[in-house]
Amino acid sequence: MDWSLVDSFVLDKMSEYRMPGLSLAVVKGGEVIYSRGYGYRNIEFMIPATPGTVYGIGSITKSFTALAIMMLHEGGFLDIHDPIAKYGVDLRVLGEPITIHHLLTHSSGIPALAYAEAFMRSFFNSESKWLPTSYPEDVIAFMRGYEEWVDVKPGIKFYYLNEGYVVLGKVVEKVSGMKYEEYVRERILNPLGMIRTYFSREEVKKDEDVATGYIIDREGKHVPKEFPYGVTADGGLLSNPLDMVKYINMYLRWGRCGDVELITKKSVEVMEAPHIRLPYESVMADHYGYGLMVKQDFHGRRLVGHGGSVGNYTAYIGYVRGDEIGVAIAANASGYPLSLLGQYILTYVLGLDPEGLNFRKVEKVLSKLTGTYETFKGTMRLVVKGKQPALLVEQRDKYVEEITPLTPQIIDEDYALFYAHELSGRVPVEFRIKEGRVEMTYDRYKLFKVGP
Repeated sequence: MDWSLVDSFVLDKMSEYRMPGLSLAVVKGGEVIYSRGYGYRNIEFMIPATPGTVYGIGSITKSFTALAIMMLHEGGFLDIHDPIAKYGVDLRVLGEPITIHHLLTHSSGIPALAYAEAFMRSFFNSESKWLPTSYPEDVIAFMRGYEEWVDVKPGIKFYYLNEGYVVLGKVVEKVSGMKYEEYVRERILNPLGMIRTYFSREEVKKDEDVATGYIIDREGKHVPKEFPYGVTADGGLLSNPLDMVKYINMYLRWGRCGDVELITKKSVEVMEAPHIRLPYESVMADHYGYGLMVKQDFHGRRLVGHGGSVGNYTAYIGYVRGDEIGVAIAANASGYPLSLLGQYILTYVLGLDPEGLNFRKVEKVLSKLTGTYETFKGTMRLVVKGKQPALLVEQRDKYVEEITPLTPQIIDEDYALFYAHELSGRVPVEFRIKEGRVEMTYDRYKLFKVGP
């Protein structure tokens, strides 16, 4: 295959979003068919990223936690429909017990309590809120009082809950008699040969190919930050694409790695099942399984995967059920969604045109709409800026600065309709692309794009 299209797309997005480094690996039929690094794992010393560079993978860790739970379920140590109270943490919503299944699927009814967000911002010193949750027990203690925030019974609504996976990590410890990290390492990582996938700072320090994580600040500067070590079961793993495709291959082979069976095909099917629908439209997925997100229709196939972010590292794994293909991607900064990059690559490997993906069509149209617009004879000037998938209209003069967000309604190749929400009401903003020229109608004004 000619991978220049993928390389070009990756580098364009890294440049647009100022991402310092990125690594990826693609598998097909159990074999790595492409892998490489882009940019730098360390900017200061200009050290290039490689396919085996180690990054934080954030919430992809949840799939490892879910896999550990399923292994214990198969071993008869627990039942996924047991109430969590049976394992020492009594969680209830509106009088009903929360089960392991509810936590696995983020359907407990407890809205996100944002411990992880506060913890990471505390670690990065990016806001005044200080939440030093260094142990799972701290997170469980932090959850006290959650009952006042619930409004729906378990099993009905999807609320992505990091805290729930922290509790699941404690369940793994209680029923296995091992530390969560030890269980994952001995029962999952070692059998899969994932020898460069880590939980601890001590392990990472011994590795010679680890990416420096960067926060990209408001001015676009790269601020180096260490991985936020602490609680692990919801997002504490660090890995590399070459290790992660071994993990993907295990799922593609229905729970097997060579002669070793981690879980049965039946359990993999349970993990991939669309247990609860996401309450919002997402390009990445429409349902959640057990530690895995599911997109029911990806070119007529099922796409299974998960993303992860800890602020200064992002990652994504995805595989197409039935086609034996998968991709693992990681980067050392936040920026362009790696789930979109993953879908772009998987589409290409399927032999389809990734430029035909809907999100690519939208991106191309929005890029045409951004720029400087003027009314008749330049009497008024507005600037439309990209804030995908929305846009911003900015008007400045010596004394006033007005910034108005635009909410998209229709986005076609030659026409787009947005709404500006103002105190006076909802104002339509229309764009028409005619023979390469862009026309904008905003309230009583007609404007034409005159420059970038």
